Amino acid sequence: MTLAGKKIKIIIVFLVIIVVYFSIVFVNIYQNAYYQAFELINYNPKLTTQFFDKNGELIANYFEDENRLYVKYDDIPYQVVEALVAIEDTVFFEHIGVNVEAIFRAFLKNIKSMKYSEGASTLTQQLIKNTLLTREKTMKRKLTEALIALIIEQHLTKEQIMERYLNHIYYGHGYYGIKTAAEGYFRKSLNELTLKETAMLIGIPRQPNGYDPTKHLNLAIARANSVLGRMKTLGWINEDEYNIAVAQQPVIYNDTLSKNKAPYVVDEAIRQASLMYDDVRTGGYKIYLGVDLRVQELAQEALDFGYKKIFERNKNANESLQNGAIVVSDNFNGDILALVGGHNYSKSSYNRAVFANRQLGSSFKPFLYQIALDLGYSTMDLIPDISRIYANDNSEKKWIPKNIGGSFQGLITLKDALTHSSNLATVNLVSSVGLETVYRELNRMGFRNVPKDDLSISLGSISATPLEYSKFYGMFANGGVLIEPVIVKKIINRFGEEKVFESKKEKILDPAQNFLMIDMLKSAVEKGTGKAAKINGIEIAGKTGTSNQNVDAWFCGITPDINVVIWYGNDDSSPMAMSEVGGRTSAAPFAYFMQNYIKFYPATRRKFTIPSDVIQAVYNGANEYFTTKSPMPSKTRMTTSEDNELMF
Repeated sequence: MTLAGKKIKIIIVFLVIIVVYFSIVFVNIYQNAYYQAFELINYNPKLTTQFFDKNGELIANYFEDENRLYVKYDDIPYQVVEALVAIEDTVFFEHIGVNVEAIFRAFLKNIKSMKYSEGASTLTQQLIKNTLLTREKTMKRKLTEALIALIIEQHLTKEQIMERYLNHIYYGHGYYGIKTAAEGYFRKSLNELTLKETAMLIGIPRQPNGYDPTKHLNLAIARANSVLGRMKTLGWINEDEYNIAVAQQPVIYNDTLSKNKAPYVVDEAIRQASLMYDDVRTGGYKIYLGVDLRVQELAQEALDFGYKKIFERNKNANESLQNGAIVVSDNFNGDILALVGGHNYSKSSYNRAVFANRQLGSSFKPFLYQIALDLGYSTMDLIPDISRIYANDNSEKKWIPKNIGGSFQGLITLKDALTHSSNLATVNLVSSVGLETVYRELNRMGFRNVPKDDLSISLGSISATPLEYSKFYGMFANGGVLIEPVIVKKIINRFGEEKVFESKKEKILDPAQNFLMIDMLKSAVEKGTGKAAKINGIEIAGKTGTSNQNVDAWFCGITPDINVVIWYGNDDSSPMAMSEVGGRTSAAPFAYFMQNYIKFYPATRRKFTIPSDVIQAVYNGANEYFTTKSPMPSKTRMTTSEDNELMF
């Protein structure tokens, strides 16, 4: 072989090696591109979960990393599509994923300027760059991008690509996707946007921070006008439409991303939803709650009102410890209309309404009196309001309960005893009924951790959270039916599938016997310990409660439509000032709340319904209520106990 032949053979081998090498490189790039393309073809972005109140008003957005609300292509106004195509990729609906003509044009300009001064990316390529690839300007990255674009265009329609683009791209201010941006910047849905607002949104992704209208409004407007100018040049809008849009000055809102209007409610709703779904933060659920945002706002104001009054009365109250909670429930369906777990969420996110298990004090007495009524006691039966000594058989320890102030009245009716929250009369009533019976009936009502042989339960030594307690007062309010409280009413997933949650209901009390309790609790508000809760124009039943050493202050109020549980105390369970008792600390905020509530809801019912089998009669000069089971006493009846000493 001649020397020339050898050289030719070497060149051929070299060329073959080069071809093989680049073929291998290309195949490798193509395989990676094909794998990456299917991440976008099978698009599954992180989506924001939204919480709504019972009226459909947004309560909060909940998301991880990217705040994104998804919109299907069919729900995107064509004005949005036209504006995007006009400014970014005029031939989007014609090319195959890459625009060869634009690439060649950009290549010539870059050669002429001797630098990378112009790109030629299609919308498909922009989407790929923002989802799958980095922004580095290398030949390998550009080749990969082009290959992925060609693959995607083979598997997706133009509409599907456009849908992915408009839902994925970043629009500044923490908004991902055009629907999120529209609702965030303008508080509008896409079909409510003006042409100028549409153009402003379409212009943002080129420089999301630079064109963020909450930061650089003039630049955002100038960019929007460029979009409008391009649309006019293409003949997609006329001169009049252009002039009107250019002249418009959109109103921009600088909202927080979460827009959380009820953080304590949302925290509890998230906790409950997370027990059923492990992707609440990214799954794009729509979660509808029983909460009414207007009632929630009134409840927060009422709690703050009471909080402020505590510090006006007690200059030494500890601001870092003093707190409270309020729960408002619908009597008939168990919906939690409002739930406030503290005075200031930003200072403490601990949800006292849900997790603070606090001693109930005298607010618990109605349940003991209801047991007596169910056994046939009348509200007019007499019980001894006298002091007695209770001792444990196995020790020298003695318990000597006392009334507030130390006085006692001898014999009083059940109604008067509850109205004025007599400790001695209540202890004597429980002694007469029997602790075993009380234990059995409280468990039947649904109370947890009831002490079996402890007479101090007469004074409310049992504990509950405000949310849990609202269920039991709701039983009084709802004719004796116990309804499990409901916060989450309905969850809709990203596919439109619904899961509805119904309250569990159980009839515990006879409606007629239960109404006797309502009447007694009305008396407690009209002339007893709950007088501070009384307001004009509506019947209110309720009970105050103060635990030992003024650690907890309660008021549990019932109206014909709603019930309200209010608690105040120190977070470390240290005593409050002696002036802080349920009848002042918690009853006054209840009145404040109800006065505002009936202004906003004037149609609320004002009187309790009297069951048909309740008997009304004059007794000792007053109108009183009786039933067949709890008849009017024909003569003075006094409850007694055979034992003067009981186990505790």
